Amino acid sequence: MATENRINFWRRNAKVPGRYPKDTKPKFNNLKSKKASSFHEFARSTNDAWDIDDEEDEDFLGNPAPVSSVPSGLHSTHTHNLAGDTETGVPHRLSPHRTEAQNLQDVQEEDTEHEHVNGSMVVKSSSDAHLNMSSVRSTLQKQQSLPIRPIIPLVARISDQNASGAPPMTVREKSRLDKFKQLLASPNTDLEELRKHSWSGIPREVRPITWRLLSGYLPANKERRELVLKRKREEYFGFIEQYYHSRTDEHYKDTYRQIHIDIPRTNPLIPLFQQPVVQEVFERILFIWAIRHPASGYVQGINDLVTPFFVVFLSEFVTEDVENFEVAELPLDTQRNIEADSFWCMSKLLDGIQDNYTFAQPGIQNKVKALEELVSRIDEDIHNYFKKYEVEYLQFAFRWMNNLLMRELPLRCTIRLWDTYQAEAEGFSHFHLYVCAAFLIEWRKEILSMVDFQGLLMLLQNLPTIHWGNEEVGLLLAEAYRLKYMFADAPSHYKR
Repeated sequence: MATENRINFWRRNAKVPGRYPKDTKPKFNNLKSKKASSFHEFARSTNDAWDIDDEEDEDFLGNPAPVSSVPSGLHSTHTHNLAGDTETGVPHRLSPHRTEAQNLQDVQEEDTEHEHVNGSMVVKSSSDAHLNMSSVRSTLQKQQSLPIRPIIPLVARISDQNASGAPPMTVREKSRLDKFKQLLASPNTDLEELRKHSWSGIPREVRPITWRLLSGYLPANKERRELVLKRKREEYFGFIEQYYHSRTDEHYKDTYRQIHIDIPRTNPLIPLFQQPVVQEVFERILFIWAIRHPASGYVQGINDLVTPFFVVFLSEFVTEDVENFEVAELPLDTQRNIEADSFWCMSKLLDGIQDNYTFAQPGIQNKVKALEELVSRIDEDIHNYFKKYEVEYLQFAFRWMNNLLMRELPLRCTIRLWDTYQAEAEGFSHFHLYVCAAFLIEWRKEILSMVDFQGLLMLLQNLPTIHWGNEEVGLLLAEAYRLKYMFADAPSHYKR
């Protein structure tokens, strides 16, 4: 009964989108047979944007546990062991990073395999073993024929300007870094010039201060920056003292509960975000933002928007492997500064897209409709292909707008993407539309090769970008820029 009441609560509460119980999740066939004609109809007939089951919700409701009880790196380690090789998804014993002889030796050692059937041991025939060896050889040959790309950590190489393994600092990059330092050192930073240089990417060394300036968190006047930082950081922790204790109050406990449930789902493959101290930081940031913005409150997806700011401001103090860095090792004042700066910069971002998260999320509905209209003009073949197989844009683009493509791209790519978004006028609210259109067209060949509704939807929800780096993001942004100026008048209802 308690579970039923909880599900009904999430369905009624527009501020906290819920999900279906595991045993009643709609199937793809149901989606196809009944086309969603409205936002609410779609919300009732399909999963939300988060691909995590509800066991965590049940655990929290039935036996609440503090955030600090989550072991650091638990989700990441478990997933890695199951997945095998992180680059190819091949089990470790058949990894392409080992020699063919090593892999075949492992298989030969298992030529005589045993199975237990009805309590008896059965020896598998040698022909099965030979078939398995042939399959392994074929798999290895295919793997070895593919171009070898280095394994790129999700966070640690965010300073790389190229995903191909190029040196982290070329002559051109050093020249760009010097230009940034010159702009930032001037008594009054020329923000227009800073945006111009930031559009094509910001060097890691100056990214934290540049993001603070471009987001509007810090003033252009250099002398005032320290005073502003001190005042805003004190103001944030004043909010903590004033409001955070109310998270257990009747009025706010549902908001806090949803935040508490969502935090472990934030980048679950990166150990950094499974550390108790980091999860507590995120809980404070999201709860304070939610109660200071009652028009929207907390909505799933906002939790993702904290992560790029947190990583960038953390990188100011970390030169090693960021994704495995123990934040608790930093001085407490440094941790507090990172937390406060992440809160204020996230708040500045959300100020421009808050209609994405108000009741019924009208901003997202408008943006998805705008994307549909834009794609119909850019690539009529893809648009008609979606119509042929009854694929609604809302079924895949809702997440693109709600999470700003953060669930489609590795975090290192999101950080590079946000360099440009902060350099663009209305980058998060308007330019993002053209980035989504360019991102969709990027997969044109794969889309048109699908022959059914389920295949199309699975592709669009699981696009293979794990190897993407700054080079691929740069090409995506260039195409988005081209589309913006070719189709600047479209869609008319989107621009106000």
